[in-house]
Amino acid sequence: MIRRRHLLQVSAGLLAAPAIVEKVGAQSAFDWKQCKGQKIEVNLQKSPRSDRLQARQKDFEELTGIKVGSEQIPEQQQRPKVAMEMATGRPSFDVVNVAMHVQKSLVEKAKWMEDLRPYIASPTLTAPDFDMADFFPAGMKVATGKDGKINVLAINQDVFILMYNKELLAAKGVAVPQTMDELLAAAIKLTDKDKGVYGFVGRGLKNANVVLYDNMLLGWDQETITADGKKLLTDTPAAIEAATFYQKIMRDCAPPGSVGFNWNEAQTTFSQGRAAMWWDAIGFTAPLIDKTKSKVSEVVGFAPVPAGPKGRWSATFMDAIGIPAAAKNKNAAWLYTQWAAGKTMMNDYLQTGSGTPPRSSPYLNPAVKSGSPFKPDWFDSALASLKIARSGLPEIVPVTEFRDNLGVALTNIIGGADPATELKKATETFQPVLDKSNEA
Repeated sequence: MIRRRHLLQVSAGLLAAPAIVEKVGAQSAFDWKQCKGQKIEVNLQKSPRSDRLQARQKDFEELTGIKVGSEQIPEQQQRPKVAMEMATGRPSFDVVNVAMHVQKSLVEKAKWMEDLRPYIASPTLTAPDFDMADFFPAGMKVATGKDGKINVLAINQDVFILMYNKELLAAKGVAVPQTMDELLAAAIKLTDKDKGVYGFVGRGLKNANVVLYDNMLLGWDQETITADGKKLLTDTPAAIEAATFYQKIMRDCAPPGSVGFNWNEAQTTFSQGRAAMWWDAIGFTAPLIDKTKSKVSEVVGFAPVPAGPKGRWSATFMDAIGIPAAAKNKNAAWLYTQWAAGKTMMNDYLQTGSGTPPRSSPYLNPAVKSGSPFKPDWFDSALASLKIARSGLPEIVPVTEFRDNLGVALTNIIGGADPATELKKATETFQPVLDKSNEA
């Protein structure tokens, strides 16, 4: 449980200016109906949070009198679509969902987003109970540019966890793995190809596979790039060892065709009882406990990811929402943004297992936990993972190209190619791209 002292630390560490927090907390003439009759368009990336925003969209429309048109687009299509529209200066949306773990550098460099500080500071535009001090410092750090501009508001700090099938583990006398060596040994033991049951499932699809590999690499206490963002670390001894581990568990213990799996294929495989363990984001867990969608709803367990040779860290990815600088209906867009990032929706995200909110209050709300279909191990895993969270992707502009490049190497490695050779090739190919980006 997060203690009061921790909450005071969170408040003290908030990057937003104290004056902003004071103004938000003041009494005001704020009215949710101030933009009644207006219409906004919302562009969302497909995710469990977006599902909840659309499911409760009528609540917002009734609250504000604003009509909302919203669409969800799969991440690999949404990001280039958003980039293309933003580049024209005439985006078709007033609110946009941004994956800051991928797009932070681009958002800041291209000056895509409206500065939210004036909106937050306005007593007429922001509800007095919005409570900026409730956001974790990690979320505010991602949301805030080097110039102090608040470009977005975080709505989710996803963390990677280990999901496991209690029944399959018990049948083979396998304990929940605490280390990556134990994970591999368990996955080998749990694999029964004759019965169509595999010990492990994970992302193998080019680009999507990078986030799983990156989390494994964190177990060697290494990221994919130096702290200054200038030199790749994708062909170091640690990177090769992590890739060798990834190769072995995917080749020996994962279902046929896993080289083409993104999170949704892995989710389906696990939920149908065809894989004993799945390593991925906690935000994808809600369908696993849904009896209408999952065959493992009564036997699924959750745990922090296993430790590597040099430590235990969970990859984290920040999902945010904001207003394009060229948006047409900015005040109405801000009402939607603060609603999507407000306490009510954050409670909803956590209670439904749709993500791990970047606010403190949901974790302290007894009603959220008691009203949730998730058992204590899910909440315990979420909090434990937030405490050991580290960035799962490098903070660079060409991060999509980075994922594509390294993703090809990982795909080849799953296919049986030599990890050292593939990683060296990928590093030599992408380093000039990174150099050019840093010079721009």
